Amino acid sequence: MNPILVFEQLLNGAGYGLMLFLIAAGLTLVFGIMDVMNLSHGSLFMVGAYVAATVHVHSGSFAGAVAVAVAATMLVAVLLEVTLMRRLYGRDHLAQVLATFGVILVADDAVKMVWGPSPVMAPTPAALSGPVDLFAGLPYPSYRLVVLGAGVLVAGLLYLLVNHSRVGMLVRAGASDRWMAELMGVRVKRVFSGIFVLGAALAALAGALMGPIMAVQVGMGESILIPALVVIVIGGIGSVRGAFVAALLVGLVDTMGRAFVPQLLRATLPPALAADLGPLFAEVAMYALMAAVLAFRPAGLFSARA
Repeated sequence: MNPILVFEQLLNGAGYGLMLFLIAAGLTLVFGIMDVMNLSHGSLFMVGAYVAATVHVHSGSFAGAVAVAVAATMLVAVLLEVTLMRRLYGRDHLAQVLATFGVILVADDAVKMVWGPSPVMAPTPAALSGPVDLFAGLPYPSYRLVVLGAGVLVAGLLYLLVNHSRVGMLVRAGASDRWMAELMGVRVKRVFSGIFVLGAALAALAGALMGPIMAVQVGMGESILIPALVVIVIGGIGSVRGAFVAALLVGLVDTMGRAFVPQLLRATLPPALAADLGPLFAEVAMYALMAAVLAFRPAGLFSARA
């Protein structure tokens, strides 16, 4: 097995894992702290990708497109939180799942009305279109390096916000004992609204950064939501640290599986059968990882709430 190819796939897996973390972090905060199951979180990821792709094509500025996408998605999140989510905070999880699943259907149809059913082109920024020679024999796309760096930076900032800031202290207080926090003067509803909008901003950022790498199309939010849910189950519901570790694990397992499992099967099985089973086995690897973790730690890797 070529070590350069292995290293390249490790970088790809880390990049994918960091984008999964941006989505899963918002999802685990909303679910773990606010006790709200928001299946429409993937739709916010989709909105961010579509807005960023459109603004980038028309303006030529990728940084501006990312900023506009995050701001627009935050506005959508505010509207969603005011009109729907506040009515669901005291409801059971079944009502939350059904209501937010309806949001998915509405969001997909709205995207079709605005952008059409066909995928939208999300070009790579011209300044980042070329490769960077990490070392001899490994030219690596510069844009993917930027995605890696952005993911690490946002993860660090989110850790500082949740664990070493007054805002994070208020969030943890509201999650631990909402009634007592309100008696102490904490505006818990406002804090929870801020957490919901923050989660939307992280999802939009992930969508904007992933647009040039994956297809920007209707339904992309649902396809990314499943790995994000796997991440928060593995990491522990409500734990940002757990989401980070689990996202990297899922990203590496998924990427390495898709790259090398088909090759391993071709060495022992007929080529036609290996071609059919390879992608299936690679996809199952993510769920096998979740089953293995839960067998030893049913509450996830880090069960404490962030």
